[in-house]
Amino acid sequence: MKLADAFGMIVGSERNVSFRAYDGSTFGPQDNDVLLEVTSPRGVAFLAGAPSQLGLARAYVSGDLEIIGDAHTALSRLYPLDTSHLTVSDKLALAKTFGPHALKRPSPPPQERKLSGSRHSKKRDAEAIHHHYDVSNTFYRWVLGPSMAYTCAVFPNAEASLETAQEAKFDLVARKLGLAPGMTLLDVGCGWGGMVLHAVRNYGVKAIGVTLSQQQAEWGQKAIADAGLADRAEIRFSDYRDVTEGSFDAISSIGLTEHIGRANYPSYFGFLYGKLKPEGRMLNHTITRPDDSVPTHYRTSFINRYVFPDGELSGPGMIMSSFNDAGFEIRHEENLREHYALTLKHWCENLENHWDEAVAEAGLGTARVWRLYMAASRMGFDLNTIQLHQMLGVKLGERGKSGMPLRPNF
Repeated sequence: MKLADAFGMIVGSERNVSFRAYDGSTFGPQDNDVLLEVTSPRGVAFLAGAPSQLGLARAYVSGDLEIIGDAHTALSRLYPLDTSHLTVSDKLALAKTFGPHALKRPSPPPQERKLSGSRHSKKRDAEAIHHHYDVSNTFYRWVLGPSMAYTCAVFPNAEASLETAQEAKFDLVARKLGLAPGMTLLDVGCGWGGMVLHAVRNYGVKAIGVTLSQQQAEWGQKAIADAGLADRAEIRFSDYRDVTEGSFDAISSIGLTEHIGRANYPSYFGFLYGKLKPEGRMLNHTITRPDDSVPTHYRTSFINRYVFPDGELSGPGMIMSSFNDAGFEIRHEENLREHYALTLKHWCENLENHWDEAVAEAGLGTARVWRLYMAASRMGFDLNTIQLHQMLGVKLGERGKSGMPLRPNF
């Protein structure tokens, strides 16, 4: 069986995805807007050896599989791939075609990571963050734009610019936290310091941000110095668990919970609860699943091996329950799923518009990882396989005092 025949058998023509292979076989119109091309036997070995998203990722990152056309469009047309129509004879024919390739087991691309050591120890967490966030500040600047904000933006309308939407996100967090001049803010997992800078500039607070990425900390400290705010703001290269200060008026956690691990939710929220003053507020902004299920092959997923080693998502209910059990009174919650799909659309466009610069800075393999992962993530938010939730909690004071207005206007 030719490779194109196998593709047609599995995918069918209704998906409007064409195919061609190094063996000369083709499927579908070759001028289609989406076309997959397997360029070498190694690509087939990757696909056959791990017939899942991991095999596809290995083939694509290594350059043995090309997506000709928009990656988001291609993935959206192919997902979910239903094989229930295959007969026993179809499966036997496919096994005969791909079986010899599956035995070859080529080495994965160097961008694939498997961490060692105790899961979510400080050392292993630092390695996981280093893998993803210390690619290159210049590379991230091409993708994220001037804000250097690597979390879901909040769009006032669909036509708003990415920079406007990122500023709106930081301001939404600040309003939910009730920031005011003279307050102190702790921003855990602070990235390049966007929230810290926004809060200090616009709300007159003093702020500490912490990140496990040395490159992020260096960028953030320089941005603070350039803004003349070094007396009121600081970005530390540090684990949040090593923060010794306490009695903060507010805590923001924007995109850190995904790295914590389900088993560590109680200690995470408990630690941060202890860092707040009575009537202090915490805003937790995190990607979630729609429910608490764990994907069967999560440890061998593309996202775990190539993008966020040890990252772990759960449903909003599990996070909210742990937030509540740590002592916080939950005062507000919202899902910003569609906003993250739109954020990723902008990031994907930025990467394509600066593709040559991104490749020159980080290498072709890394750029291909980001292209695939951001397109897949955008699809996930579109289809509600992942969500983005903001939860606001308060550490109550004496006799249940919250310090919250009766009808907050966020």
